Amino acid sequence: MENKYLQLNDISAYKIAFNLSNYVWDLVVKWEWFAKKHVGGQFTEAIDSISANIAEGFGRYNKKYKIKFYRYSFGSLKESFDWTEKSNRRSLLLIEQYQYIMNELQKLPLELNQLIKYTNEKLTI
Repeated sequence: MENKYLQLNDISAYKIAFNLSNYVWDLVVKWEWFAKKHVGGQFTEAIDSISANIAEGFGRYNKKYKIKFYRYSFGSLKESFDWTEKSNRRSLLLIEQYQYIMNELQKLPLELNQLIKYTNEKLTI
């Protein structure tokens, strides 16, 4: 029987965050220059950082460092909530776009906690 190793794309938190980052990117690139420069850049960096930190943690050898980067994702997640609210308040998002982004962001705390718990329980080093 062949061993199946966990792959980055098997991680639900990563898939949600990755897809959301591309969704936000597709919105922000269409904004006017001022909004794109002052809000859009920060917004996309925060959203991109969620999946990027999951990927970096996944690539680490040591359990401690994996979890460290998964926790960094929480900070980026909180920042993403802030930029989503600002984008909405500044009329940069349609209500459907805002709701979609918020719904996806709200899935991630549980997903990240499950990833941390799994890593803590399954890895020995």
